[in-house]
Amino acid sequence: MMKFAWDGYVKYAWGQNELSPNSLRGHFANIFGSYNTGATIVDALDTLYIMDMKEEFKMASDWVKNKLDFNQVFASVFETNIRFLGGLLSAYALTNDEVFKTKAKDLGDRLAKAFNSRTGIPYGRINIGSGAASSGSSAVLAEIGTVHLEFAYLTRITGDKSYLDKVQNLRKHLNKITKPNGLYPNYIDISSGNWISQSVSIGAMGDSFYEYLIKSWYLSGGKDKLARSMFDEAMKHIIAKLVKKSWSGLTFVAQSNYGSIENRMEHLACFSGGMFALGAKGAPKKMAATYLNLGREIGNTCHESYIRTATHIGPEVFRFGLGKDAQSSYSGEMHYILRPEVVETYFVLWRITRDKKYRDWGWDAAQSIEKYCKSKAGYSGISNVYSNSPSQDDVQQSFFLAETLKYLYLLFSDNDVLPLDKWVFNTEAHPLPVEI
Repeated sequence: MMKFAWDGYVKYAWGQNELSPNSLRGHFANIFGSYNTGATIVDALDTLYIMDMKEEFKMASDWVKNKLDFNQVFASVFETNIRFLGGLLSAYALTNDEVFKTKAKDLGDRLAKAFNSRTGIPYGRINIGSGAASSGSSAVLAEIGTVHLEFAYLTRITGDKSYLDKVQNLRKHLNKITKPNGLYPNYIDISSGNWISQSVSIGAMGDSFYEYLIKSWYLSGGKDKLARSMFDEAMKHIIAKLVKKSWSGLTFVAQSNYGSIENRMEHLACFSGGMFALGAKGAPKKMAATYLNLGREIGNTCHESYIRTATHIGPEVFRFGLGKDAQSSYSGEMHYILRPEVVETYFVLWRITRDKKYRDWGWDAAQSIEKYCKSKAGYSGISNVYSNSPSQDDVQQSFFLAETLKYLYLLFSDNDVLPLDKWVFNTEAHPLPVEI
């Protein structure tokens, strides 16, 4: 699958950000700005390396060394950080090739300018060439909270503490300010540093903030006590207020909008099965079993969202109640865009529990993606997972190569391939080595 996805990109969209695998041309996405920066190449680097695709990795590496350039890009800080900086750092960690380190430092210096606000809360979009920020006044919790792993590792390999200082100061601020009902709202004002909404989600807008708390503790070798305490405190309130049981007994994490609970989950939120399972290690004694059980239960719920469709692929959003647990209620929720979160949780749960069912579930998902998402020259999202013949959206997301295929591959690899006690995966599945 990786070979087919990569070859189609090389043939029809080389150097562009993504592939339209049915139209046989490059695909434009606003998150990358208006300039072609080879998002698929950088995102796929470590997957190619891990899968021992030597020729393809060399081709990608040569392009990064000779062509990768950010001088004209006005783009999402979050996406650039997790895909590009994360991809370069991971390539360096796996190969020790100084070119990747040099490129990563250059990009890190550019992204660091996003923190030049009065409060130190980073802007969401900047001109990565000049450092000029957008005029946006608000920031998204997941976006500002998903820089720590990359900047911490950049400090480790360069010796420059300024990267780590920026994200630590931000985290201290988030820890200090009052959380409504103990929960972190999804939006914060960049100028004042205060919350500007009381919507709370472990899916879109919130997800990777929580993920990076526990993973920062892992990456530091257990030294980052603040990240650990913030994670446990946040999970205490999420478990008390948002973790629910459906009428048929499925565990899910609801969303809150100004105190009103919405019994829905997004495919994005399915990463949390793996997150809770990871949280069991080093947890307060009473919480370790709770975290692992929650991880398994959420993994099961997300699996149900897959097997209750005609394609055995899960939808973008699924709801609970009215006799339709773990199923979509509206047409705008029924699509699948090659997302990785469910197979990510299968991978983590397999590594931690060694329960063979997670491999069975992953294999079922892989066969379904192959059947319904394979297109002329790659893989495409589909419009309706409940249809036996869904139309395709003609986009091969870069994260399909970076995450979905990597997690499926690792699900069936030996435990000594990127073991979880030695490597931490950023939210784009780029592995970074644990500090010794």
